[in-house]
Amino acid sequence: MKKVRKAVFPVAGLGTRFLPATKASPKEMLPIVDKPLIQYAVEEAVEAGVTDMIFVTGRSKRAIEDHFDKAYELENELERKNKTEMLDFVRNLLPKNINCIYLRQPEALGLGHAVLCAKPVVGDEPFAVLLADDLLDGKPAVLKQMTDTYDTYRCSVLGVQDVPRADTRSYGIVDAKPVADRLERIAAIVEKPKPEEAPSTLAVVGRYILTPRIFHHLETIRPGAGGEIQLTDGIASLLAEEQVLAYRYDGVRYDCGSKLGYLQATVVFGQRHPEVGAAFTDYLKGL
Repeated sequence: MKKVRKAVFPVAGLGTRFLPATKASPKEMLPIVDKPLIQYAVEEAVEAGVTDMIFVTGRSKRAIEDHFDKAYELENELERKNKTEMLDFVRNLLPKNINCIYLRQPEALGLGHAVLCAKPVVGDEPFAVLLADDLLDGKPAVLKQMTDTYDTYRCSVLGVQDVPRADTRSYGIVDAKPVADRLERIAAIVEKPKPEEAPSTLAVVGRYILTPRIFHHLETIRPGAGGEIQLTDGIASLLAEEQVLAYRYDGVRYDCGSKLGYLQATVVFGQRHPEVGAAFTDYLKGL
């Protein structure tokens, strides 16, 4: 019985909603207090038992590779100044058993195409997909909740939440029927429907566990708008031959691809921060 040991992080996007901050730096490296978004996503995957982190990158994304790489000059400087606590933190960003693998997506041809780029590394195994600008705050980690669900049902699992009907045009929306607590079987999935045409208000967020059969469907579906290969279309095709479940995760989502969601996450995580949380909370109360 294969466990979910591989996770794909599509990080080739340009992050245009955060320009000029993202002109020369990846949006996934935007910090929530003192930790970049991509690290939150990787730590979530580690908690779920993932050991192979597969980053599908693009041009100007070297900062992500550098972040998880060894930094000799920085470590030497911290060691020389006897900053042992900070040195330990830098040296132990990831457990020793974690492998980081970097692939290039040569063109921005959609999320489905980015996932397809990972096929040679994923092979014939179930795998997770995490979108780092969806910061999911859950205990246990949301991906851990989903891998536990996969271990029971052995099929693709999509993380979902209810959204206002007016917002359906921003998400993949599922038509699903309950099968267990927090769990529904998907009958159909539609990419960004108009509110009046949406089959429900149950929206897919940036967490997926997929069976390797998804690659066949991503290879054979026709490109959609803008010539892009949509992951939603691949999942819709997969539904014809495999069960796919929608999981209502236990946690809070911060849409850090939007300025408002990013600010909300900064405030919540700032108040929780062991170093500055109490002082920051006092400051906010005084505003």
